[in-house]
Amino acid sequence: MKTLTVSLPGRSYEIQIARGLLDRAGAACRAVLPRADKLFVVTDSNVGPLYGARLERSLAAAGFSAAIHTVPAGESAKCADRLARLWEEMMAFGLTRADAVVALGGGVVGDLAGFAAATILRGVDFIQIPTTLLSQVDSSVGGKVAIDLDHGKNLAGAFWQPRLVLMDPDTLDTLSDATFADGMAEVLKYGCIFDRAFFAFLAQRPNRARLMEEIEYILYQCCDLKRKVVEEDERDTGRRMLLNFGHTLGHAYELAGHYETWTHGQAVAAGMVRAAGLGEKLGLTPAGTAEAIAGALTPLGLPTAISCTAEEYAAAIGLDKKGAGAEISLILLEELGRAVPRRMSKQTLLEELV
Repeated sequence: MKTLTVSLPGRSYEIQIARGLLDRAGAACRAVLPRADKLFVVTDSNVGPLYGARLERSLAAAGFSAAIHTVPAGESAKCADRLARLWEEMMAFGLTRADAVVALGGGVVGDLAGFAAATILRGVDFIQIPTTLLSQVDSSVGGKVAIDLDHGKNLAGAFWQPRLVLMDPDTLDTLSDATFADGMAEVLKYGCIFDRAFFAFLAQRPNRARLMEEIEYILYQCCDLKRKVVEEDERDTGRRMLLNFGHTLGHAYELAGHYETWTHGQAVAAGMVRAAGLGEKLGLTPAGTAEAIAGALTPLGLPTAISCTAEEYAAAIGLDKKGAGAEISLILLEELGRAVPRRMSKQTLLEELV
C-alpha cells in the first residue's frame, strides 16, 4: 500500500492507495472512526451496482450499520433538491455527530456527499472512496465540496476535509475509455503546472494499457503534488489556484455545451491547450508548449480545441470564482512544469480570446 498524509492543523488525514482496498475499507474506516456506529454511504446508479454490496459487506464486518443511498449518475444530481433529500434521509437513518458519511463514486458523488456531511448536524466526519481516475487524482483530495446552482457549477459549497481517502485502482477497470481519458486530463495537468519530468513520463505512455501498468505511481504522484499545495493553501487563495490551469477556459467550454456536450476532463483538456497558446501569444510561455500539451492529449482521444462564442467566454469569466471585480487571475505557464497566475482585466482576456 502507498500512503500519503495531508497535514493540516487538527484535520490531518491519510490517502491510502492499494489494489483490493475496497474489500478492506471497513477496517480502514474503523481505524479512524472508533466511536461511530452508523455510516451513510452515498453512491450513484452506475457505481452502486458494481461496488455497493462489496463495500456494505466490508463495513458490516467492521461493526458498522450502513445505509446505501443511490443518486442518479451525472452532474444533475449535484443540486439543492438532492442535497435536501440527503439531509432528510440521514436524519431518518438516525445519523449522529459520532457517525459519518461515505462517498463511493466519482466527483459528483464526492462533492454532493461531502457538502451534505459538512452541513448536516453542523458537520459530521466524511470518508472519500473515489472510483474514477478524475476523482482519485483531483476532487477527493483537498476538501472542496459543493453543489451546482442555476447560475453555474460549484457555486454553493464549503471546505470540508475528509477523515480518510481510500483509493482502489481496481475500480478503474470498469471505466469506459472515455471516462478514463477524462481523468487523464487532470493527471496531465499536474505535469504541466508542477513537474515537467512527470509530464514527459505520461507523454511516453500514450494509451490506457501502458498507463495502468504504472497506475499506483501515477496516483501517488498526483496526490502528493496536490497534498503539498493543499497543506500550503487550504482555502484556495494563493498557490492552490495554480490547480485551476485550464479550468477558467474549460468552464466556458462546459457552458458552451450546456454541461452536456463536453465532460469536465474534455473541457479542461481544451482549456489547457488554449491557455498555453494564450501564454505563447503574450510572450510568457515558450513557443511549442501548446503543441506539446496537445500531443499528449490527442492519443487519449481528448479534444485540443472547442468552439466557444464571445458571449460564452464572457459568461464563464464573469462567474469564475477566481475573478475579482473587473479583473481575473488566469493560470498560465512560464514553461512546462511551472505555472504562474497572471492578473488581467476580464475585458483584456476576452479580447485575446476572440
